[in-house]
Amino acid sequence: MLYVAFSGSKGRGVFTRKKIERDTVIERCPVLELPPEDLEHIDQTAIFNYYFSWGETMDSAAIALGLGSIYNHSYTPNALYRYDMEDRVIEFIAIKKIRPNEEITINYNGSPNDQSPLWEGIQWEP
Repeated sequence: MLYVAFSGSKGRGVFTRKKIERDTVIERCPVLELPPEDLEHIDQTAIFNYYFSWGETMDSAAIALGLGSIYNHSYTPNALYRYDMEDRVIEFIAIKKIRPNEEITINYNGSPNDQSPLWEGIQWEP
């Protein structure tokens, strides 16, 4: 049902071949957990663009397996993500109907309505 394709200036993105109804779990991605001490190293690599904050105090990182780390950001997303730390997964859920061949997007800030600038205050040089 899901596939990866070119998404303009965003590079690769996740798309759906079939219609997805609102409130549908699109994907449940297991994660690779990384401890806080690894973050300073990750932040100097391309992985910086693909990890989620993780843990009880959000001081760790998680790389979502499956397609989880490839979903692109939008301030008007059609999906959201939610953590299930007990099962060590990130779920991606449709928040509106998604049409066939439409890109599935999430708001990287966590809340679909959060219009804050991304990564505010983070200095990163590739």
